[in-house]
Amino acid sequence: MNASPSTFWQIESVWLFYLMAALATALFTFGVSTRVRVWARGLRGKGGLFSWRGLERVLLDGLLGKRILRGDIAAGMMHLLILWGFLGLFAGTVLLTAHQYIFPFLEGSVYLFFSACLEIAGGMLVVGLVWAMIRRYVQRVSRLERRPGDFLVPMWLLLAALSGFMTEGVRLAAQKPSGAGWSFAGYGVSLLWSPSDPPLSLYPYLWWSHAVLCLGFVAAIPYSKLLHILAGPLHILLSDEPALLIPTEMQRDEGGAYTFRDLISFDACTRCGRCVEVCPSTGAGEPFSPRDFIVWAGTHQGCFDIRKVWHCTTCRACLEVCPLYIAVPESIHQARSKVIEDGKQVPPLLMKTLEKLFKYNNPWEGSRKSRTKWADDLDITDFSKTKKSEGLCYFVGCTTSIETRAQGLARSFSRILQHADIPFGILGKEEPCCGDIARRVGEDGLFEEQAEACLNMFTKFDVEEMVVSSPHCFHTFRNEYPAFKSVTSKDEPSGPRVLHYSQFLNKLLRKGSLRLEKPLDLTVTYQDPCYLGRYNGIYEAPREVIASIPGVKLVEMSHNRSDSLCCGGGGGRMWQEDLGSDKKMSEIRISEAAATKAQVMITTCPLCLIMLEDARKTTGLENSLRVMDLNELVEMALDPIGG
Repeated sequence: MNASPSTFWQIESVWLFYLMAALATALFTFGVSTRVRVWARGLRGKGGLFSWRGLERVLLDGLLGKRILRGDIAAGMMHLLILWGFLGLFAGTVLLTAHQYIFPFLEGSVYLFFSACLEIAGGMLVVGLVWAMIRRYVQRVSRLERRPGDFLVPMWLLLAALSGFMTEGVRLAAQKPSGAGWSFAGYGVSLLWSPSDPPLSLYPYLWWSHAVLCLGFVAAIPYSKLLHILAGPLHILLSDEPALLIPTEMQRDEGGAYTFRDLISFDACTRCGRCVEVCPSTGAGEPFSPRDFIVWAGTHQGCFDIRKVWHCTTCRACLEVCPLYIAVPESIHQARSKVIEDGKQVPPLLMKTLEKLFKYNNPWEGSRKSRTKWADDLDITDFSKTKKSEGLCYFVGCTTSIETRAQGLARSFSRILQHADIPFGILGKEEPCCGDIARRVGEDGLFEEQAEACLNMFTKFDVEEMVVSSPHCFHTFRNEYPAFKSVTSKDEPSGPRVLHYSQFLNKLLRKGSLRLEKPLDLTVTYQDPCYLGRYNGIYEAPREVIASIPGVKLVEMSHNRSDSLCCGGGGGRMWQEDLGSDKKMSEIRISEAAATKAQVMITTCPLCLIMLEDARKTTGLENSLRVMDLNELVEMALDPIGG
């Protein structure tokens, strides 16, 4: 007997199967088209659906599991077994259909090899599903939920796979074809029965059960968490597209709070809980979870209170670990924009801060008069007085200019530039707010005004190169302004070349323009600011500056670089009331720094500096740990001018 498929062997009323297949296909198509229409509501602005980088990510992260293996190899291997097992069986079904209706090619040795491949795929699927159930219900991994659907979906797929092996086993027991051993799993099942009395009467029941399970599974994909099978790869493909700023007017015209990519991300989310594990708000005991927000935003189901969007620090720790590149802070921004637009449920202190920003161009106080007090005794060129920039422009920023502790950053950096004979100046009282605060909390209309004011100021003073104090200003200038200009279709330049001061210091050291020769004999640890590290990938420049100081030893905290912990000051949190945490994020971070036994904790962000300085006091570490800005450390290593 020539080996070949026995698709409808011993099956009557085949028309019923075709009817069921047509119904499953119709339900699947209707469900997918419904979701696509929902996604399309978010189409606005510019951007494409394809990029080579996105395709590369689909291959590496989607199919090969590069990203999902990172940080949790067990979960990654389990997922790859399920993924490749499912894809293998799907491909087998497609090939069987082609053999049945287009061109018969699965004959002889080709069919035997094909059968072995299907057995391997089915075995991978079964092992992966059993492993998944053990992790969730036996090991009870803390980040995994245990809802009814979390049991139903894998069990459904497991029964479909096992029923396939059972059906194949009964057929092999009855037919006894040559080469049956190639279908090794089915052959093993066939040995359960007596060779002289195979349970042939069971075969139709098993066959139809398997068909119903498989077709029902296909029909259910668009209506369950299984939709991530389609939405996940699409979202990975789109992950390389920039998250462009959508002006407030466009949001009103188009309707809806979320973008195309946001809406896809809601369906792509598998609720794996990795984001929950790393969220600093969740870790501090606050009533916020990135996963809960995504579920609520996608379905408006669950017990998510819209006021919880103000808990997010926008640190992007969730994006760093998400296998599908779901950027919760971007969706949080859209939700905040809607809250701001409605004018309700905005924290009172944050509302006052936005009013100050609108009236006085800074979030701290109702005056510009004190913006340059920090520089009164430093003999710094003020471009607002000379009316033109000559040399480097130092954009100090609102927090660094006005907040007492952060002013030390500006003073130290200025003295370093003077020591290195770098011509520079500041914009003085004319320096506007970059708009970061407005952007983070969703007040996009105000951000647009701030962006225009800044760009006009740079044009007015011919600013071509600029160094900034804050990673928040740096990110806003470097990434938000070009996106803003792209969306608003304006041809004017999107701003001067911008560097964070840690990059600039490192550049001076490499060129030999700055020499640090005074030994300090200190052990330090370094705090990676979220907007410098995760947002812009700048991890090594500050460390290289630290390493260049004689006598300074750098010890890393357990969470560092892309795995760093947020200080709790980002995302507008600096200007909000206490949000009811068990322990402040800054206190958690300062305790981790203290555990390294370092004498000094270094940071490169004024918000981190303020938050960690306060935490040092509230945790009783005043006498054992200092918090310093990198500029303050570098200044300590300078020999006196002329010395």
